[in-house]
Amino acid sequence: MKVCVVGANGAFGTKHLEAIKNIEGVEVTALVGRDLDKLQSVAAEYNQPLVTEELEQALALEDLDAVILATPTQMHASQAIQCLEAGKHVLVEIPMADNLEDSRRLVDVQQTTGLVAMAGHTRRFNPSHQWIHNKIQAGELNIQQMDVQTYFFRRTNTNAKGEPRSWTDHLLWHHACHTVDLFQYQTGEVASKVTALQGPIHPELGIAMDMSIGMKVPSGAICTLSLSFNNDGPFGTFFRYICDEGTFIARYDDLFDGRENPIDLSDVAVSNNGIELIDREFFAAIRENREPNSSVRQCLSAMETLDRIEQELESDWSRGHACAG
Repeated sequence: MKVCVVGANGAFGTKHLEAIKNIEGVEVTALVGRDLDKLQSVAAEYNQPLVTEELEQALALEDLDAVILATPTQMHASQAIQCLEAGKHVLVEIPMADNLEDSRRLVDVQQTTGLVAMAGHTRRFNPSHQWIHNKIQAGELNIQQMDVQTYFFRRTNTNAKGEPRSWTDHLLWHHACHTVDLFQYQTGEVASKVTALQGPIHPELGIAMDMSIGMKVPSGAICTLSLSFNNDGPFGTFFRYICDEGTFIARYDDLFDGRENPIDLSDVAVSNNGIELIDREFFAAIRENREPNSSVRQCLSAMETLDRIEQELESDWSRGHACAG
């Protein structure tokens, strides 16, 4: 299977390239990015695939099967649609779009083409969260609350590698998207109630640097999510599952009980790398001509919930300004 990685020299493009090295039967035949010098050095590791700044040039390759998009959030929906309309399967990094309208448009195009279109909701694939999901499906766990912290120290436009970004990240449409989808995936329900608050808007970046989100599903389970770009300390996302049958703490691909005793995840999946596992699912779905876990259709409900949260934030902002006036 021949694949193109777009944004290949960015933080997550590199992660996908490293993951593909471990997957048999997949060949990287095109790299797309803005810095051709960096791309050429990357290409040396992959038998010199086509290197270009233009996605259109890669999509014109007749033998190209699939595309992985690790590009700026604002480009996700339009590029994913471009890939599908060119007849290529596509895995688009989270989020599939930064608004509900574009998310629905992407799902409509996928349904029309019948191609595999998958959103990069890696949390579904991290072994730690898979272990929880398997226990829930087996009736061995019942979630009462998910308490989640997503913390960074990111007051400038920098990526996960600490390199300058050409675009602005977003707490709601990017980072909260992980948890909104995961909460609904683990509970098997769509949030019936949402609440949200945000801190001051950064004068230069134009985004809120702190945010608090609450969700509740019809069964009664709740999710409490705190997000910040102002956190000067350990960064990342940390999940606490409070269940009837115990408490569990997930840190990416590691899992602990409520007393910090590690839980063995060696039998959960063929790898302990969530990025590799999501890539494996993408390629397997293409080969087997089936809908993948984390398809854009499945993840649309998360985008609908994010849209409701955004409306709540806008309403809170309006009420605050009305009181100030």
